[in-house]
Amino acid sequence: MYAVHLAVTLLASAVYGSAAVANLTGHAYPLRQADTMRVPRSWVAPLGALLGAGAVGLLAGLVVPVLGTLAAVGLVLYFAGALGAHLRVGDRQLGGWGVCAALALAALTLNLATYGPGGLAL
Repeated sequence: MYAVHLAVTLLASAVYGSAAVANLTGHAYPLRQADTMRVPRSWVAPLGALLGAGAVGLLAGLVVPVLGTLAAVGLVLYFAGALGAHLRVGDRQLGGWGVCAALALAALTLNLATYGPGGLAL
């Protein structure tokens, strides 16, 4: 179980880390997405910082399990908010969102399966 947890954690960290870099550097894709979702462009960098914190938190969770669990919970909530943004504007192109949300949910599930409820103990 740990090997699967490790693989998903590394993949998720890479995906969210690269998305964070795109947001923080002002890449055209996150800016277009912000425009499509009618989210102010001034939110792109803070949202990128949240993605970056989630990526780092998942990696830190390999050493301190509670950090990985909290980071995964944060990412699940992040993508719940993203779904709300998509639905608010009537956007039904949810493929990218689905992959990212499923990856966050998988990271959370595997973290809890690997460490049990003790992964939440401080």
